Amino acid sequence: MMNPEAPCDGALIRLASASPRRRELLVSIGVPVEVWPMDIDETPRPDEAPETYVRRLAEDKARAGAVGSALPTLGSDTAVVCDDAILGKPRDREHAAAMLRALSGSAHRVLTAVAVEGPAGLLSVCVATRVTLREISEAEIAAYWATGEPVDKAGGYAIQGRAALFVSRLEGSHSAVVGLPLYETAGLLSRQGVPLWNGAMS
Repeated sequence: MMNPEAPCDGALIRLASASPRRRELLVSIGVPVEVWPMDIDETPRPDEAPETYVRRLAEDKARAGAVGSALPTLGSDTAVVCDDAILGKPRDREHAAAMLRALSGSAHRVLTAVAVEGPAGLLSVCVATRVTLREISEAEIAAYWATGEPVDKAGGYAIQGRAALFVSRLEGSHSAVVGLPLYETAGLLSRQGVPLWNGAMS
């Protein structure tokens, strides 16, 4: 287990993730967090379905992060899925380029699972969003890699960044593609007794 990045005296939940995007999304709905990243094995199991995979990782992170904490703990995982293959974070430039070529000019799924361990037990949900990218040229792929943005992003792109210019259509939750489906997350947090908007929605 890693040390928390930013302990917060007013935290309402523990976030078992180092993702600044997930932290920002939670703060945007009035939920200050204690950041407590978890290092778990993210290797897919043989013949494991993508939906099962992301939900398992989210639940494992929530369970592990909850140890020693009185706060409800949220774990999450996002996977880009192309033709039922899970596209993880790129290993290097060539891997990122190969993934963007595979996604170029076609639709794919982005799966984000959220799990919250708390007074109501372990609650989880998996959200699927269909994303269509326009044709991306080799020059654009090279220029995009040079920005540094794809380095730690599933599928090699970040919809909240420069890659937004590649997206021609989105069906589902935009925030889920960023890293956390806010509608579904708010529902799980409410069921765990976490007040939203300083209690205005509880």
